Amino acid sequence: MSNPAARSADPFRLFLDLPEWAVAELQQLPEYLPDLPTRMAAVIRFARLNVQRQTGGPFAAGVFERDSGRLIVIGVNRVMPLNCSSAHAEVMALSLAQQQLGVYDLGGPGLPAHQLVVNWSPCAMCFGAVLWSGIRSLVIAGAGPELEEITGFDEGPMPAEWRAELAKRGIALTEDILREEALADFKTFAASEAVVYNARQGAMP
Repeated sequence: MSNPAARSADPFRLFLDLPEWAVAELQQLPEYLPDLPTRMAAVIRFARLNVQRQTGGPFAAGVFERDSGRLIVIGVNRVMPLNCSSAHAEVMALSLAQQQLGVYDLGGPGLPAHQLVVNWSPCAMCFGAVLWSGIRSLVIAGAGPELEEITGFDEGPMPAEWRAELAKRGIALTEDILREEALADFKTFAASEAVVYNARQGAMP
């Protein structure tokens, strides 16, 4: 992996990467994860390791071929290590998948349907990224206020009808896959008193 000094050498180039442990873990996973609980378990594990290795926040997202279960990539939150507020797990996973496949649209002609698996419902920013990514399926561990209540993260002003907006765009939603496992890890994160980065929580300096 590139070192931090090399990353900042060119002020006109953006560099976002996965931590080295995540690359190694991806290489150890099977090529195909056949069912949703297995895919979600892998994503939750990456989120847990991201906190334990102190390489980002407690979030991970995986891109898979929906029908075959072929793993494309699992991304983790990299906001603080990379000094990039948009380096959320969903953005990392979708961007890396598009880069690997050489496409900007994961639902483009000739491609299998792709699925995004996330250890909670997307924040306001990542919801937009999901809509424009081309995925045909979104699988989440859960949705609701629990994440914000447990951790203190600000997930932003999600549209009240966000589920309908997904359906309108042909993105199937599956909820509550390993919900309790995801919530348990958020509670562990909160108990650790790790930094919650909310950029002044909307308050002016």
